[in-house]
Amino acid sequence: MAGQRDEGGEVVTGTPTAPGADRVAAPRVAVEDTGSAGAAPAEQVAETAEPTARERARAIPEAAVARLAIYLRVLSGLVEQGVNTISSEELASAAGVNSAKLRKDLSYIGSYGTRGVGYDVEVLVGQIERILGLTRKHSVCVVGIGNLGHALANYGGFPGRGFPVAALFDVDPDLIGVPVGGIPVDHVDDIPRVVAEREISIGVIATPPPAAQEVCDRLVAAGVQCILNFAPVVLQVPDDVEVRKVDLAVEMQILSFHVARRADEAAEAAAEGADLSDVDGVVMRR
Repeated sequence: MAGQRDEGGEVVTGTPTAPGADRVAAPRVAVEDTGSAGAAPAEQVAETAEPTARERARAIPEAAVARLAIYLRVLSGLVEQGVNTISSEELASAAGVNSAKLRKDLSYIGSYGTRGVGYDVEVLVGQIERILGLTRKHSVCVVGIGNLGHALANYGGFPGRGFPVAALFDVDPDLIGVPVGGIPVDHVDDIPRVVAEREISIGVIATPPPAAQEVCDRLVAAGVQCILNFAPVVLQVPDDVEVRKVDLAVEMQILSFHVARRADEAAEAAAEGADLSDVDGVVMRR
């Protein structure tokens, strides 16, 4: 089978048996004999052995990424409260997952905590922020300044988490130039220029369904590679463009299912209770 070159230029062959196995540095320890007991070679090997944040991010499953964002929200609240350490059980409970899954998720980012102590909250926040790419700001644009677009443009939680809304777009001539959340609305025809000037990296689509695909195409053509779609349509995008879909109606339908299921369970329990009959003081079930 074909080999691939490692960072030192050597050809490495074989099939890794686990994620990250192709980065194991043990075979590299004896690559160079400097004839001295200096620490430099060992440090170089250690640097090679340690996966970078980018390598770790590639290995993280999509579901784990979503949970990391939840852990970050919980941990950020703990930092504000002045909490310094937290156990895996406490963090798992606050995030709504079991502790084994949490430890597995955190192992993806190279964080294993300290036995008997737990996790350093600020350190863990920094590790998750690096993996999620939150060490730099991501300028956001919103397309479609209706009721939802207005709400998104005015939402104060985005800037504080590294997602400042930097541009707004619409086709309504009555909205063009009108500030919303302190930002003047531009026409969708200006998407290429504004995206380039303001270095927009994330586009939010809050348009009616018929306009969503055209808006998506404009954003992609302008260089936006990450899109959050609130329109109830499936967008067609190139392979290198990430799309996250938020369909509030679908979420309501899922909640409706759970409400109906609980109502059915309550009705069944009531029916079972009605089947109990009292005969001469003895309760009997049919």
